[in-house]
Amino acid sequence: MKLLMVEDNKSVAEMMSMFFQKEKWNVVYAYDGIEALEKFKEDPNGWDMITLDLNLPGKDGMEVNAEIRAISTTVPIIILTARDSESDQVLGLEMGADDYVVKPFSPITLIARIKALHRRAELGSRMESATAVAEDQQFDVVTEHFKMNTKTREAYLQSKLIPDLTPKEFDLLKTLAQKPRQVFSRDQLLQLVWHYEFYGDERTVDAHIKKLRQKIEEVGPQVIQTVWGVGYKFDDSEIGV
Repeated sequence: MKLLMVEDNKSVAEMMSMFFQKEKWNVVYAYDGIEALEKFKEDPNGWDMITLDLNLPGKDGMEVNAEIRAISTTVPIIILTARDSESDQVLGLEMGADDYVVKPFSPITLIARIKALHRRAELGSRMESATAVAEDQQFDVVTEHFKMNTKTREAYLQSKLIPDLTPKEFDLLKTLAQKPRQVFSRDQLLQLVWHYEFYGDERTVDAHIKKLRQKIEEVGPQVIQTVWGVGYKFDDSEIGV
């Protein structure tokens, strides 16, 4: 794995370097926002993972995150946030980050989060394709108005491509659409999509649902519905009624 760690605290970076070496990962370090963008732009398609501290000199993490997402919608990003920065955690997810880890953190926890996110992203990135397919039998998930191809990582609503889905957004949409009208709680979605516990932190699901809805609305009616007090469901049965 080729990982870019953006962290202005060199002692934290040095501590993590020992754990990264044990995993035999190729890790590049950047210590401010400007340096981070320079290193990322050297090989935008070559990174498997980015860990991004939000409190950076030169250019803050939110700006760095936004500029990276403008270049790549798929590179997995884990933001590192202070314990009292709840609004930053939510904003970071809404701006396209895939996960966050709260400081101070256990190195083992960060390694586990990186591995979990990488497993999901790697499956998708290997099979991405820009070519749309036409026949229903080439789609893995098909409902009345929705089609999804898990090999090309493409999803269509009313024959229109839902644009720029991140790996987590795609997996979240797939989980919901595979069982139309079934209601999933936030905890169920955390386990099914993220494959590890967020210890009850449901804001992760809500932030991803918000971004996913925005992208769906670019091409057609909203098919992800909130079931108040329970969770979310996929339902395209009312389209055209």
